[in-house]
Amino acid sequence: MTLNSIEILDFKNIPDTHLEFSPGVNCLVGLNGMGKSNMLEAIHMLCMARGMSSIPEGALIRHGAEMLALKGKFTDAGGVEESVAVGIVKGKGKSVKRNGKEYDRISRHIGAFPIVSVTPADSVIVSGAAEERRRLMDMVISQADAAYLSHLIRYTRALESRNRMLRAGVRDDLLYESVETAMTQAATEIHRARSQWVADIAPALTRYYAIISGDHEQTSIAYRSVLNDAPLTQVMAEARAKDIALGYTSKGVHRDDLSMALNDYSLRRLGSQGQIKSFTLALRLAIFDYLKATRGKTPILLLDDIFDKLDASRVEHILHMVSTGDDFGQIFITDTNRGHIDSILADLEGTPRLFEVSEGEFKEIQARHR
Repeated sequence: MTLNSIEILDFKNIPDTHLEFSPGVNCLVGLNGMGKSNMLEAIHMLCMARGMSSIPEGALIRHGAEMLALKGKFTDAGGVEESVAVGIVKGKGKSVKRNGKEYDRISRHIGAFPIVSVTPADSVIVSGAAEERRRLMDMVISQADAAYLSHLIRYTRALESRNRMLRAGVRDDLLYESVETAMTQAATEIHRARSQWVADIAPALTRYYAIISGDHEQTSIAYRSVLNDAPLTQVMAEARAKDIALGYTSKGVHRDDLSMALNDYSLRRLGSQGQIKSFTLALRLAIFDYLKATRGKTPILLLDDIFDKLDASRVEHILHMVSTGDDFGQIFITDTNRGHIDSILADLEGTPRLFEVSEGEFKEIQARHR
């Protein structure tokens, strides 16, 4: 999948721009706060119908404007051209159109234009609460498996019903069992998909981390779920009395987590900033391989300020990995360091593009050759 061009109106600090992109590597260089990351977020919005951050969508509209508009033109591996348009109006919500036709449900857009983003905020995947890791699993698997999102919605609705019953102090076992049956059906599919996802990405994660670290460290990932040990019906029945006292459902796939280790030690507890950055980058690249294999489409890869907090040797390994071979398709890279960008472009064939970014304005410039 390739993004040929983008048109932006009043998105964050970008007032009005139209850019044509290379099907290979595209680099954006400039000081912090100039709009590099905002361009990547606009691309992410076109592909996923949501931004990369969790801020309210109304806050994406440029200060002083009433609406934002994005339009992208894509080409798939077969040469078929498609367009995506996203609009957000203050107080009126969001619309997403594909080839001029608005979706009846925006969730149908998920997975149609696969994308993987690496951002400075990714450290929260390791250091943050379990909710962050579940959100990652759900977002990635939903791109690959349309049914997965339906199972999540069914489980969440049944979970909300059970929690209402718990808060109300209901003690009728038959009522609980009816709700828990629906939870179990959805949870079984969610657990199956998450288990398979972790099994699929684990080898690639280990391989990418070894490349980035110079093969000096070994990493691993594992899926932690109450359903690893017992069916949800049993778990719910055993926890029911406790849950009535608590007023909420204490166990289930909504409590699942990932454990991440480095040389058999907890990455969350003992990992340095550079190790955590290396792990999350390797994880995102493993996700890239997963989506490429499951969707049959090469995702767009967004690399936002990836070299921060990494030593020179790790930067060199990353530069070599992304700038050689044909494993990756279209790549967007941002950095404040012009030297990093020039090092990438110097080793590339084809027609990469370099943009200088200042105050939401984008100017194409020529790379410096070594």
